[in-house]
Amino acid sequence: MGHSAAVWDQRAAVEVVKDWNGTDQVVLRSPRGACARVSLYGGQVVSWRNDRGEELLFTSSKAIFKPPKAMRGGIPICFPQFGNCGSLEQQGFARNKIWTIDDNPPPLLASDSKGKSLIDLLLKPSEEDLKCWPHSFEFRLRVSLTVDGDLTMISRIRNINGKPFSFSFAYHTYLSVSDISEVRVEGLETLDYLDNLCQRKRFTEQGDAITFESQVDRVYLSSPNLVAVLDHEKKRTFVIRKDGLPDVVVWNPWEKMSKAMIDFGDGEYKQMLCVDAAAIEKLITLKAGEEWTGRLELSVVPSSYCSEHLEPHQRSL
Repeated sequence: MGHSAAVWDQRAAVEVVKDWNGTDQVVLRSPRGACARVSLYGGQVVSWRNDRGEELLFTSSKAIFKPPKAMRGGIPICFPQFGNCGSLEQQGFARNKIWTIDDNPPPLLASDSKGKSLIDLLLKPSEEDLKCWPHSFEFRLRVSLTVDGDLTMISRIRNINGKPFSFSFAYHTYLSVSDISEVRVEGLETLDYLDNLCQRKRFTEQGDAITFESQVDRVYLSSPNLVAVLDHEKKRTFVIRKDGLPDVVVWNPWEKMSKAMIDFGDGEYKQMLCVDAAAIEKLITLKAGEEWTGRLELSVVPSSYCSEHLEPHQRSL
């Protein structure tokens, strides 16, 4: 592994291409063949493939790929509002803006750069944004791919205004699964959650894992930094590690809601599950000059592993 990383040309592993609308996309490649695509429209990861070329993120066959609509799939960024819990448009405006490539970002830890193909993006508010949300900010996003094909997203949001502001946030991660009825989520048992299907009433998770037989739309609170999504049919497990993001959203629209969404196929709920690292219940507040960091790392392991089998040092970032 060390040898392949040493001879690998990191700069050649990052390529800027145009999508079908002429919008720039950044393609990240690992030396073992994994790749990810990041659109400058929304700073959205639109594809993540392993070294066998298998797509790991879900995108609806009816997704609308033209602005101002956010693409249904991949990993949209919800900022400064998640869902409809506020006065802004659903899921906030960051996912509907053109980001720029940040050629000179403030430094991150060496471990967040070394041996990785990566891109740094930047979003600043437009005059239009400031009319609906009057706060000056800089949102820096780093997306990187490790030698092994793990995907990391690091968001840094800084208040460059004179007055404090508050926001909610989520990496709205659409995972591709074989069959939702064969999927279980581990790591959220015994936690309290807000149920969006019951006017955000608070309940406590009773199961030893989350399984799916109907529509689910929940915000799990004060969650651990590691959650596992086991796909029995594909014999693989998504391992979600997070930092700075206390909540986890679990969402599947099921049949009725799928049919009501114009950008979602009627039966596609069977092939997807959203498990979002998020900060929703308690808003993040930044004073002038303060910066918040929220980190997500996604990896895939054989399903012989699950959250309780992971080594203790792997449970936190």
